[in-house]
Amino acid sequence: MSRELIIESVGPAVSVQDLGRPGCLGQGLSRGGAADRLGFIDGAVLLGQSPDTAALEMAGMGGRFAFTQATRFALSGAKMRATLDRAPIEWNASHLALPGMRLEIGAAENGVYGYLHVGGGLDTEVELGGRGYHKIAGLGRLLAAGNILPIGQDKQADAAPMRLAERLPGKGPIRVMPGPQSDLFGDGAQAAFEAATFVRSPRANRQGVRLDHDGAPFATKGQLTLVSDFITEGDIQMTGDGTPYVLLAECQTMGGYPRIGTVIPTDLSRIAQALPGDALVFRIISTAEAEALWQSETAYFKARKAALAPRVRDPREMTDLLSYELIDRPDPDVAG
Repeated sequence: MSRELIIESVGPAVSVQDLGRPGCLGQGLSRGGAADRLGFIDGAVLLGQSPDTAALEMAGMGGRFAFTQATRFALSGAKMRATLDRAPIEWNASHLALPGMRLEIGAAENGVYGYLHVGGGLDTEVELGGRGYHKIAGLGRLLAAGNILPIGQDKQADAAPMRLAERLPGKGPIRVMPGPQSDLFGDGAQAAFEAATFVRSPRANRQGVRLDHDGAPFATKGQLTLVSDFITEGDIQMTGDGTPYVLLAECQTMGGYPRIGTVIPTDLSRIAQALPGDALVFRIISTAEAEALWQSETAYFKARKAALAPRVRDPREMTDLLSYELIDRPDPDVAG
C-alpha cells in the first residue's frame, strides 16, 4: 500500500508549501513558499529532513487527517489545537500516527500560519521547480476534503520523537533596513513612521499585510513619477493613499509604489504571524546593523537542530511496544 495523507476535512486556506521557487523573477514569478519561513523550517528540523521538504501550510485552522501507513509527523509555526485520536498532543514536536488514527488540527491559538510536516515529505507534483501553492502564478491549489496526497519515503522512520522550545517572537520594534527609495521620504516622514503604532488590518493574505494607523498618510517626493521597480518580500510599500503594506512570500515581482524600507528577514515572521488588531511598531536601522543581524536559513536550521530535545514517547505510538521492559524483572540475587 502506498503512503498517503488523506484529507477528511480542511480549513479554507490550507495548501502544500515548501521554501519556494528562487530564481524565477525573470519569468515574473516571485519566490513564494511558506509565509513563515522560520516556522516552516522548524518542522523539518523536528523530523530531521531537508528544510525545503514539502509540507502543509494551514492559515488560521487545519483540518482532520488520516494516514494509510504508520507515519511520523511534526507540528510547527503558529500553535493550533491538535489531537491524535482525540488525545491532545504537543505542538513544536514530532509524533507517530498509526493507520486508522485521526489527526485533528483546529483553530490557531496564537499567530496565523501553522505547519504539518510528514516523514518523507509530501511527494506532490513538481511545477517550475517547486511543489508550493502560488495563487498569482496559478501553480498548485488550495486543498479540499477528499484530497489524497502522496508521501515520500521516510529515511528516518525509526527516529525518536523530538521537541523544540517555542520560538518566541521579539518584543521590541520590528526592524526595517533602508531601501533604494527610502531617501524619498524626508526625515519628518521617517520619524513619523517610527513614532506611529500600526494595527495589523484584517486585509491580509500571502501577498502582504496592510497596516492601519490614526496618523496622517505617508507620502514621498515625486511619488507619482516613480518608475516601476523590482520589489521583494519584506518591502514596505506606501499605496496611493499613503497606507503602508508589508509584502509577504507571494508578492508581485515589480511595483511602482514607493517603499520606505524593508523588514529584515529575522523579523518578517512576526509580520506574517501577526493577528488582526495586533499592534506593530517599527524602527529604521542602518544597512550595517541589518548585515550584523542577518542569519542565513542554513545557520538557523543548524541552530534549531542543536536545540532539539527528546520527547517522551506515548505507549500508544510504540509499534514495537513488546520490546520494551515496562515492568522490572526480579533481581535473582534477592531472596523472594
